[in-house]
Amino acid sequence: MIQPAYASGFELTDEKDASRYTLTRDGELVSVLDYRDDGRTIALTRAFTIPKHRGHGYAAHIVAGAVDDIEARGDRQVSPVCWYVADWFDANPGKRHLLRRG
Repeated sequence: MIQPAYASGFELTDEKDASRYTLTRDGELVSVLDYRDDGRTIALTRAFTIPKHRGHGYAAHIVAGAVDDIEARGDRQVSPVCWYVADWFDANPGKRHLLRRG
C-alpha cells in the first residue's frame, strides 16, 4: 500500500498482479488507474472513477499518487496513453521529466 499524503482515509495501492492502481476511501473503491509495464516504461492506459464518486477530484489524486510512486522507484518512464493522464501532465509540468521521449 502507498500512503498518499493528501488526506487521511485514503489508500492508494499498486495491484501489480492486476496492472492497476486503486484508490479507496474508508475502504470503498473510488478510482482505478490501469497500466501496462514493459520494464522500462509504464503506459498509464485508463483512469476511471466510480460514477457515484465523480466530481471530487479522485482521478487527479490517483494519477498524482501513481506518478509519485513511479518517480520514487526511479526506474521507469511514463507513457500517458489515457487522455486524462495526458491532461494531468499538461497541468503538472513539474512531472514532465518522467515522460517517455520519442
